[in-house]
Amino acid sequence: MEPFFDFLGQYWWLIFPLFGVMSAVGGAWERGARRRHKRRLEVLHAKAELKAAARGQAVAAASLPPVTSPTATTVGGPQASRETQATQLERLFATHDAVTHRWLEYELDVAKIIAFPAMSDGRQPLTAAFLRAKRIADGLRPASPKARLTKEQLAEYRNAVADFEVAFDVAERDARRLKDSSFTEVERKRLDTAKQLLTVAIDQAATPAERQLAYRRVRQELDGLISLSDGAIEVLESKVSLELPSPAQAEKGTDAAPARPSTTPPPAAATPSSGPQADAAPQPQPQPAPWPIPARSAGDPAPPGRVIHPKSHP
Repeated sequence: MEPFFDFLGQYWWLIFPLFGVMSAVGGAWERGARRRHKRRLEVLHAKAELKAAARGQAVAAASLPPVTSPTATTVGGPQASRETQATQLERLFATHDAVTHRWLEYELDVAKIIAFPAMSDGRQPLTAAFLRAKRIADGLRPASPKARLTKEQLAEYRNAVADFEVAFDVAERDARRLKDSSFTEVERKRLDTAKQLLTVAIDQAATPAERQLAYRRVRQELDGLISLSDGAIEVLESKVSLELPSPAQAEKGTDAAPARPSTTPPPAAATPSSGPQADAAPQPQPQPAPWPIPARSAGDPAPPGRVIHPKSHP
């Protein structure tokens, strides 16, 4: 023990810097714990608000009789219980569909995909958590509001919808905060070019050739940066191919269909004649025939198709 006490007697002043280091480490750990606790409270608070809203909108607590025994039922019997559960499922379905619609706006709109690429990037932790919550909520969703569920199944689906909504809100806020900060300067320039070309690709005033060229350039600029889903590509192609008819095409579309070209050969030109009879009596117009028929002159003694050889004179 003597060497230890000798060391303390010579280096007792090291206590002060060590105390400062330990204080800094403890303060950092405490601040981190407070932040984690605050986030956990925010998530729990959002879940509690959603659960309370679902319960308050579905069933009014003051309208229910007090439960005095395990066999007690609500007023109205099983029918009222089924209506209450159906109402709760309708509320949950509405919330589920609303969040899904908000997510599809980021998934199918190429302009939003370029502006907030983190929402379509599964490598982002918050986006991946949202996608997992969506899969769980979709898997627990009943077929219809009239489906009969147990209390445990209804509570499980309610919690899944709450997690789904909270995860989407957190992922959306993070994506709007990040924007394109995860890309390099060169990649951000390519994204800006894609934004400008996208406005031309969906511009109704541009010509079809300009739209198609801008669409191909957009796909080239986004290649390797952002992966577009099949649904987003279909929506974009429908916008690019949309074309307003020109006034000439609209007027042409209202007219009657063009006449079918006739296969009847043109009549033989009449020889010009002089005299009053030629001026007074108009020539009758030939009737159109369904198929070309060989014409026969007035001087032919035989019907068409028969060959007559002249007789030889002795």
